[in-house]
Amino acid sequence: MKAVINAYRAQKINVDSFLKTFIKSLPKDYIKDPSQILKKNRFIQLMYGVDSEFKQSTPVISKKESDSSQLGNNKSHYFIKLELDNDDIYISNPYIHHKTGKASISIVHYKNSSYCVFDINLIYLLEDLKLIEYNSTHDKIKRVIYFFGSTMLALVAIALIVYGGYVFFALTFSLSSSDFLHDIFKSIISMTLGLAIYDLAKQIFEHEVIYQSFHQSEDKQYKVLGKFLISIVIALSIETLMVVFKIALDNTDKMLSAFYLLIGTTIMLVGLGYFYKTIQESTQQEE
Repeated sequence: MKAVINAYRAQKINVDSFLKTFIKSLPKDYIKDPSQILKKNRFIQLMYGVDSEFKQSTPVISKKESDSSQLGNNKSHYFIKLELDNDDIYISNPYIHHKTGKASISIVHYKNSSYCVFDINLIYLLEDLKLIEYNSTHDKIKRVIYFFGSTMLALVAIALIVYGGYVFFALTFSLSSSDFLHDIFKSIISMTLGLAIYDLAKQIFEHEVIYQSFHQSEDKQYKVLGKFLISIVIALSIETLMVVFKIALDNTDKMLSAFYLLIGTTIMLVGLGYFYKTIQESTQQEE
């Protein structure tokens, strides 16, 4: 949503000029027959008329319905600070529409001693003007795929956490286990990986399913990847610790292998630190 509003503000002069030209090109009594206007211009969410005494004079008309429940309501609170330009047109700042939940702007046109109010869907308007790339069908398909993928990842994560808990409780009630140290680390690793995968699934669900995005945010991708890598490095560190302990207790001849494993894990940790440093520097430069 923020990307849509920013795109509008960046091209506000051109977009407002288009809207004023559009309003002026409408038929003289367009408020009496708005169905054709709504049909031809998908960016208009709804429209209604207000008389000179600031009382609603027409139903609220949208593409799907006509709502007469607010006929005669006093709308003066919307018009107190209304400042019309030389063309008798007012264009509001962007806001989130209370009915559709979409980024919107309102246009008021004063004509024939009455006001006509248009609520404009910014997404469709900017798309029609080729200022953003957005395809509703593609977006729906993308969301379904991400929803299915994130759900399956979450189920895998839950299965790993449950398995880790099962191993832990089985070990707790059966202290005669032949390899207590191995099993306890297995439980820790399983739950750590489960949490890492669940966090990844949550990030995907929040950013790709719930919240709409029109521009791919590299910063967002880096944050998701960074969180996942941190969890993986933690899991590898635990695994390395377990291997070192096992070799130290059982077979000291393989200590060199344990040393190489420690070096590899350390390199990953240093690489992750460099990754975060690079991202922070690039973000500061952009700002």
